[in-house]
Amino acid sequence: MTAILGISAFYHDSAAALVVDGEIVAAAQEERFSRVKQDASFPAHAIEYCLKEAGLTVDQLDYVGFYEKPFLKFERLLETTLAFAPLGFRAFLNTIPSWLSTKLHLPRVIKQELQGKYQKRIVFCEHHESHAASAFFPSPFEAAAILTVDGVGEWATAGYGVGRGNKIELQSELRYPHSPGLLYSAFTYYCGFRVNSGEYKLMGLAPYGEPRYADLIREKLVDIKADGSIRLDLAYFRFCQGLTMTSPRFHNLFGGPPRQPETEITQRDKDLAASIQVVLEEILLNMVRHVHRETQQTRLCMAGGVALNCVANGRILREGPFEEIWIQPAAGDAGGALGVAQMIWHQLLNQPRTPQSTDQQQGSFLGPSFDDVELQQFLDDQQIVYHCLSDDEQLCRQVAGYLAEEKVVGWFQGRMEFGPRALGGRSILADARGAQMQSTLNQKIKFRESFRPFAPAVLRERVTDYFDFPEEHDSPYMLQLAQVKSQADIPAVTHVNESSRLQTVDPERHGLFYQLIAEYETQTGVPLLINTSFNVRGEPPVCTPAEAWHCFVSTEMDVLVLEHFVILKSEQSEQKMQASLQKPARTILD
Repeated sequence: MTAILGISAFYHDSAAALVVDGEIVAAAQEERFSRVKQDASFPAHAIEYCLKEAGLTVDQLDYVGFYEKPFLKFERLLETTLAFAPLGFRAFLNTIPSWLSTKLHLPRVIKQELQGKYQKRIVFCEHHESHAASAFFPSPFEAAAILTVDGVGEWATAGYGVGRGNKIELQSELRYPHSPGLLYSAFTYYCGFRVNSGEYKLMGLAPYGEPRYADLIREKLVDIKADGSIRLDLAYFRFCQGLTMTSPRFHNLFGGPPRQPETEITQRDKDLAASIQVVLEEILLNMVRHVHRETQQTRLCMAGGVALNCVANGRILREGPFEEIWIQPAAGDAGGALGVAQMIWHQLLNQPRTPQSTDQQQGSFLGPSFDDVELQQFLDDQQIVYHCLSDDEQLCRQVAGYLAEEKVVGWFQGRMEFGPRALGGRSILADARGAQMQSTLNQKIKFRESFRPFAPAVLRERVTDYFDFPEEHDSPYMLQLAQVKSQADIPAVTHVNESSRLQTVDPERHGLFYQLIAEYETQTGVPLLINTSFNVRGEPPVCTPAEAWHCFVSTEMDVLVLEHFVILKSEQSEQKMQASLQKPARTILD
C-alpha cells in the first residue's frame, strides 16, 4: 500500500487530499471544518478527516506533497518589489514575517503540524503542475491537451501541455504580471466585490449590463495576442506593488473610484462586468484554439480558478475546437492538493493509470458522511421532532411532494462535495417553476444579492428537452452554461439572458439525488430542481448535521432531510429553535 497526502495551504482555500494506491480516498477544504470561509491556514482538520476516512495514521503515510514551490513564489515577490520600488515596499514588509516564520520553512512547518509523526520526504510541485495534474489524471481521457489559467502561482499565470497515460508535460506558460485571472479580479475589486471569492458574482452580474467598455479595455488595459497570451498595461494596476488591484489611472478611465462593498450596484458596474466577461471569453477562446493547434489533441482538460467561469466554459464547448472537455470540479487552489498527490503517484512513482468511462472524481463526493445511527443520536440529543423513512422510494416520494408544494428543502445526503459547487450532497433544493422562488431563496434563505442566479439540477437524459446543450456531453459538476429553450417554463433557474449554469444528474454518480428528481418529475412532469449550496451568505457550506440544523433554523427553509430523517419546521418548538441559534454549530468529527 502507498498512501499519499496532498496539501494546499497559506494563500486561500486550503485543502487536503489522500490518494491510496492511485485511488482518491478523500479530499476536503479546511473551511468546511474551521467554518472560516476560504480558510488559508494549514488544513489540520481536513488532514485529520482524510486519514480517518482511510483508516490510517500519519506515520502510515508514504509521501506528503505540497501544491507549489514557496521559494519560487518568494523569488517573484522579491523581484516584483525591487522592480516597482519604492511603491509597495511597506506592503512587502508586512508580508515578510509570514514568509520568515512559515512559508520559507515548509518542510519543518508541515512536519510540526503533523505532530512530528511524519519524517519522510515532502515533495513540492509547481503550482500549475498541480493544477494540470488535477485536471488530467482524474479525467476519463487516455490523452488530452491541458490548459490551466488562474491569477498567479509562482510565476505562471496560465500554461498548457499534454497528458498521455500516466504522464503530463507542460509545454508553455504565460508569466506574471500578465494574467487573465488578475485582470478579471481587478474588475471584481473595482465593482465592489472581494478578490478571490467575488469573481463568480461579477460573472452573475454581467448579463444585466452591456459590454460598452470592452473596446476600451482592449485599447488601454490589455493587448490580446492571437495565441491567447496577453500583455497588461501595468500603469492601470497596483497588484504588483501589493497595494490595491487598480490604480488612479484605471479609476479615471472608467469614471470614478471603485464601488464600495454593499453600496448600490449601478449600471456602470453592470456594464463593466459585461465588458470584462466578454474580454475574458475572447482571451480563453484564443488560448484554446492555440492549444489545439499546438497539441493536435481532440480532448481538453482544464483547471485553475478561471476554469470555474462557467460562462466562458460554455463558449469553449460551443465554439472551441475540442470534441470533449473535462474540468476539475475543485479547479481553484483547493484542487492543487489533489493534483500534487496524483502527480506523486503517477509522475514520480511511475504508476500506471487506467482512465474510467466517466472519470475518477467519484462525482466529487469526497468529504465526510454520517450514518443513520449518528444522525438519530444527534436528533434525539437535540430533542428534534423527526420522521424516519428508511425506504428510499418512500423518502423520495415524500420529499418530492414537499418540493412540488413549493417548500424549500435542505438536502443532506452521503459524502460532502469537494470543490465550491453543491452537487446533491449538501444542497438546498426548490421548485424551479415559479418566478418568485429566486427572490424567495435570495432574500429569505441565502440572504444574498438579488441579482444572483440559481442553477438547475436536471436528469441527464432530459437535458436537451430544456436546454440547448450538446446531447453527447455531460455537466455533472455544474461547470457549463447552457441556454434555456424558449418552450421551457422554468423561470427560477433562467437568468436574465435566458441562460442557466447546468448540472446534469445521472444514477451512477448521484444515486438518491437522481431518484429524488426522477420522482419529482413523476409528480410534476418537470425533470429538474433548483440546486444551491447549503449555506447562507458569508459562510462555507455545511459539513455536519449540527451545521445543517443551525442553517435550517436560521433561515426560512421548510424541510430538512438528513439521510433518511425528515424534519418539518412546522413541527418544531419555536423555543428550542431559538435556543439552537444561541449555540454556534462547530464541525467536530468524532
